[in-house]
Amino acid sequence: MAGTDGGKERLRIGLIGCGFMGRAHSNAYNRVANFFDLPCVPHLTAVCSRNAERTRAFASTWGYESIETDWRAMVARDDIDAIDICVPNKFHCEIATSAAAAGKMVLCEKPLAMSAAEGEQMCQAVETAGVANMVWYNYRRVPAVTLAKQLIQEGKLGKIFHYRANFLQDWTIAEDLPQGGTALWRLDAAEAGSGVTGDLLAHCIDTALWLNGPMQDVTAMTETFVKQRVHQATGEVAPVNIDDACAFLCRFENGSLGVFESTRYARGHKALYTLEINGEHASLRWNLHDLHRLELFSHDDEGRLRGWRSIHVTDHDGSQPYMDKWWVPGLQIGYEHTFVHQVADFLEGLVTGQPAAPTFRDALATQRVCDAVLDSAASGRWTSLSQPSR
Repeated sequence: MAGTDGGKERLRIGLIGCGFMGRAHSNAYNRVANFFDLPCVPHLTAVCSRNAERTRAFASTWGYESIETDWRAMVARDDIDAIDICVPNKFHCEIATSAAAAGKMVLCEKPLAMSAAEGEQMCQAVETAGVANMVWYNYRRVPAVTLAKQLIQEGKLGKIFHYRANFLQDWTIAEDLPQGGTALWRLDAAEAGSGVTGDLLAHCIDTALWLNGPMQDVTAMTETFVKQRVHQATGEVAPVNIDDACAFLCRFENGSLGVFESTRYARGHKALYTLEINGEHASLRWNLHDLHRLELFSHDDEGRLRGWRSIHVTDHDGSQPYMDKWWVPGLQIGYEHTFVHQVADFLEGLVTGQPAAPTFRDALATQRVCDAVLDSAASGRWTSLSQPSR
């Protein structure tokens, strides 16, 4: 890192990919120092994608100093400290391992990899190189979800009995929607590895492991509703090999049961992510469409006013996470702020030595669950999640 911005160290960022997630990450890098007092600040050094014209336009919009059209050139540069991977899943492993070998910190979009085997390679690479690493599971940084984590850690819920979550969308219902290409790579198994399991359920799984601990085993079913689509790269009709919908049951190691569902065929739902946790003393629930609210039912509440309470997570007294960095109490924040929080935690961790979670190793646990879910759906049997030794 180099120091010039207000006397603070600069973390020189090299972003690979300038799609939707590239925008979300760039916004976070640009905004974090405006609201968080940090020991170092991001510096947008270079952005890379294959289309030079598009990359220049992106660099101009978001403030990157230079561009590359080959990620290998980006990784080889001496003026970059951290590589941020925002490209289709099939590239994650090669870019991350190359960046780690070059001594770069690595931030990677979710899911970690195409498979747990690839994810293990990535973990070994960053751990051998001793470089800071993080995966962008941003929903951990929703203040209401972070508050839920704190309440669970404090024992407010007691023994956990049930965990349930879903993530519903509707954008792939049309049968004439093609697969593959810049905007639709998530429908191409060769680019994405899986469908809703790696794209949407991975978020639900990561949050569940963070809030409720490891899973023991899973049983799952998947469905591909449209079996063939035109592939944009070839213009030919090709089989669709990703999962359009997935539902699974699990047992957690703490004895609780889990129910998970995700689909892109839920008409009327654009990004409905909900979770609920039922415990011995209390229950919690959260909804992405009302993300600044955490709902709580406590058995300790007595009398005729007992019931679900809606907690508006905007207080500044230190009891609610992150919110003292933003506006006055009562004014909510949104999706984009979760990425700002994640950047802030990553930068803080560089100084404190406490890595910002989820690290690659943390995200590998989610990847193992995704693999087990797909294995179970293919076999029709329960699949164990006993963790292999490192």
